[in-house]
Amino acid sequence: MTAPGDSTDTRIPVTVLTGYLGAGKTTLLNRLLSELVGKSYAVIVNEFGDIGIDGELIDPGEEELIELSSGCICCVVRGDLIRTLRNLLRERPNLDGIIIETTGLANPSPVIQTMVVDQVIGVQCRLDSVLCVVDAVNIIEQLRHGQDAADQIAFSDHLVLNKVDDARVPLAEIEVLLRGNNPFAPITRVNRADVAATDILDRRGFELERVEYRLEPIEDDHDHHHNHINASGIASVSLSSGEAMDGDRLEEWLEDLLGRFGTDILRTKGIVSVAGEDRKLALQAVNMMLEGDFVGAWGDDKRVSRLVFIGRNLNRDMLETGFLLCRKAAPEFAGKRRDI
Repeated sequence: MTAPGDSTDTRIPVTVLTGYLGAGKTTLLNRLLSELVGKSYAVIVNEFGDIGIDGELIDPGEEELIELSSGCICCVVRGDLIRTLRNLLRERPNLDGIIIETTGLANPSPVIQTMVVDQVIGVQCRLDSVLCVVDAVNIIEQLRHGQDAADQIAFSDHLVLNKVDDARVPLAEIEVLLRGNNPFAPITRVNRADVAATDILDRRGFELERVEYRLEPIEDDHDHHHNHINASGIASVSLSSGEAMDGDRLEEWLEDLLGRFGTDILRTKGIVSVAGEDRKLALQAVNMMLEGDFVGAWGDDKRVSRLVFIGRNLNRDMLETGFLLCRKAAPEFAGKRRDI
């Protein structure tokens, strides 16, 4: 299956640039800006602390550079970031794109949620991609000693593995660790953050039409996923069923599940065969924020429903039982709360 073609969505694309301290985000951003001559891009840089540092290292060229200080972007996302984006869109409504660089101490989840929750921003902008720059030299230690790096990887849809020539362990081993934290995201190997803007921008990584494409390379290797719980605390669980699903049951179960366990379930993606419906239902969620829509006909494709969860403390048996009870042929839960 090939990736879907370009969408007709004309909203301003927003790229979120994340990655642990020292991974090479600022170097990558400077490279991007050097390629965007003649384009109208705004860059929002968030720096941890009262005195911005990274902003002084970035050459904005013709782009507009806005720096957010006083804390992690994920703690003030519904304040500083929303105000900044709204002001920017009011003053520059015809931008070609916006790049948000988060501090190395932040996970991008609330930034993603801002694009969904804030109606003013959502009308004018679309979340295009969350790009994580990964330090090939230090990522193993970072995954062992904290959850920040693991969260950044899990929430991203594209991983740029930087400093590959300096890595002290085989790159294949590093990529196994990365896929244990995020089986969705493609991995690009680079040195000195040397990656073309065309490989990063306008990826449309969060469009529902691309969910099935993202699910294709994922294999349900249960033991493999559990190997990574020890390293970062994050694992993925893949579920599938060849039976048609009851749409109402599925919606009820997912909303209840994410409402109760959404802080542990970082990402959810799925393609579902709904009983009585000829189209594919695409689903994706960031923590508790769930969206879904029908994206195309099944045609001659085999009607198999697939759901993938990425997170911590995932109970595979609980998830699988709940998923299978959403089948149209499964017993009804007449008025009974689902504790699964």
